[in-house]
Amino acid sequence: MSTDTDGERTGLQARARRRAGRFRDFVDDTSTEALVTIVVIAVSLLAAFVGFLLVSPLTVAPFAVFLLASGYGWLRHQEETALILTLTTTISTLLILGLIIVFIFLESIPVVQYESATVFGVTVPGLRMFIETRWDAVSSPVRYSMVPMIHGTVMVTVIATAVAAPLGVSAALFLSEIAPDIVREFVKPGVEILAGIPSIVYGFIGFTVLSPWASNQFDLTGQGTYLFVGVVVGLMALPTVVSVAEDALSSVPESMKSGSLAVGTTDWQTMTSITVPAAFSGVSAAVLLGVGRAIGETMAATVMLRGVPRLTEPLVNVFYGQETLTSLIARNYGEADGLQLDALFVAGVILFVTVLFISVGAQYIEWRMRRKLGGEV
Repeated sequence: MSTDTDGERTGLQARARRRAGRFRDFVDDTSTEALVTIVVIAVSLLAAFVGFLLVSPLTVAPFAVFLLASGYGWLRHQEETALILTLTTTISTLLILGLIIVFIFLESIPVVQYESATVFGVTVPGLRMFIETRWDAVSSPVRYSMVPMIHGTVMVTVIATAVAAPLGVSAALFLSEIAPDIVREFVKPGVEILAGIPSIVYGFIGFTVLSPWASNQFDLTGQGTYLFVGVVVGLMALPTVVSVAEDALSSVPESMKSGSLAVGTTDWQTMTSITVPAAFSGVSAAVLLGVGRAIGETMAATVMLRGVPRLTEPLVNVFYGQETLTSLIARNYGEADGLQLDALFVAGVILFVTVLFISVGAQYIEWRMRRKLGGEV
C-alpha cells in the first residue's frame, strides 16, 4: 500500500514539474507586450467578476477594459489571447458552479435546522424531513417532509428509464449497425430534432391526451399518474439516449467488428459480444443522461401531476401521481417565502447530490470498462 502511495506521489510531483517547466517555457517564448496584454485581460476579468458579486456600479469599468484588451490582443497576439480567454472561461465556469453550489446549500440551512430531530440524545439536523411524511406549510405544526417528493421522483425516474433505456439502446444499435445509410441519414436528424422539442409540449400532450384516457380507462379520481408521467418523460429522454448511444456505437473501430466476423460469428453475435461491450461506457453514459433528464424534468411533471405532496397508497401504486422534487419547486417557488422557500432549496440540494452520484457512477463505469478492454487504468 505504501509503495502505491509513494508511486502516486512521485507521479504527481513529476507532472507538477512538467507543468512548471511548460509555464516557464511559455513565459520565456512570449513577448513582453503579449504577456502584459494577457495579464490585463485576466486581471480585468477577475475585477469585473468580483464587482458583479459585490453588485458594484463600477463593474462596467473593468469589463470595458477586458473587452478592449481582448480586442487588442486578438488583433496583435491572437494565439496568446485565445489561450488566456479559454483559460479564464474555464476558471469562470468552475467558479460560477462553485458559487451556485454554495448558494443553494447556504439557503437550505434554516429549514434543515428547523427540521432537526433527536435520536438517542443526539440532535441530527434535517432528519425530520426524511423520517416523517407530512408536508404542510400552513397548518400547525408546520412540516417540510421531502419523503413524498423523493418517492414521486424515484417512481417517475424508474418508469422513464424503463422506457428510454431499452428502446433508446435498441434504436441506436439499429441505426449504427443495421440500418442502411439512407435510412440513417433521415432518421438520425429526426431523432435529434425530437430532442429539441420543449418539455412543456410533451407535458401538454400528456395532460390533454394520456391523462384523460388513463382517468377513463382505470376509473381514476382526477388526472395525473406516475405511470404516464414516467412514459412521457421516458419519451422525452429517448432522443438523448438514441443520439449519444449511436455516437458511442459508431465510434467502435471497424477492425474489431471485421475481426469478429472473420472468425465466423454472425452479425448479431458481433454486436452483442464486440460492439456493445466496446461502447459500453458511451452507452451507459447515454442511459445516465436519460436518467438525468428524467430526474430533472420539471414542466411535464408539473403539468401532469396533481401537485399534492403526499405518498400514494400503496407506495408502488403507479396509477396515482402526487408530486416530484422538480414539480414541487416549479409549483411553489413564485409564492414561497421564509422556511418554505428554504425547503425548496433543500429539494434542489437533493437533486444536485443525486445527479452528482450519477455522474460519479458514470465515471466509475467508464474506468471499469477501460480496464476491462485493456485501456489506461
